Amino acid sequence: MEEKDLKIVKKSIEDLVKKMGFKARTELITEDKDDQENLTYNIKTEDHSDFLIGQYGANLQALQHIARLIVRKKTDNMIKFTLDVNSYRRQKNELIIEQAVSVAQKVIKEKKAVIMSPMTPYERRLVHMELANKDYVTTDSIGEGESRKVIVRPA
Repeated sequence: MEEKDLKIVKKSIEDLVKKMGFKARTELITEDKDDQENLTYNIKTEDHSDFLIGQYGANLQALQHIARLIVRKKTDNMIKFTLDVNSYRRQKNELIIEQAVSVAQKVIKEKKAVIMSPMTPYERRLVHMELANKDYVTTDSIGEGESRKVIVRPA
C-alpha cells in the first residue's frame, strides 16, 4: 500500500468525523493475516463515541461505508480498510471468538448441539472461521434475516 493512499484514507476519515462535530484522532493499525495486509483505522475520541458506534455497531458500519465511498472518489486504487471507534470492533470480535470457543467446548462436553444467539453476517462469519479448523465440531447458520443464528454441533 502506498503511503500517499494511507494518508488519503486517514485525512478523509478525520475530515468526515470532524464535519460530524466530533473531536478525534485516527490511528492506523496494520495486521498481516492469511498473506493479506488488513488496515484498520481506529478513531480515538472522548466525545460521545456511542453516537459514532450506534446500537450494535450500526452507525459504525454506516460510517465505514461512507468513508469508503469518499476514499474511492479521491484515489484510483481500491483500498480496503475497516473503521473502528475506541477499539469497539476489535473488542467485540475478541468477545465473539471467545464465545465461539466456549460454545464448542460445551458442545463436546455435553455431546449435543448448541444454538448461539442471533448475529450479524460478519459476526457469524467470525464464528464459522474460528471453528472451521476444529475437527470436533461443525457449524451451520439457521434462521432468516436478523434472527439468523449459528448452530454448533459435535462432528
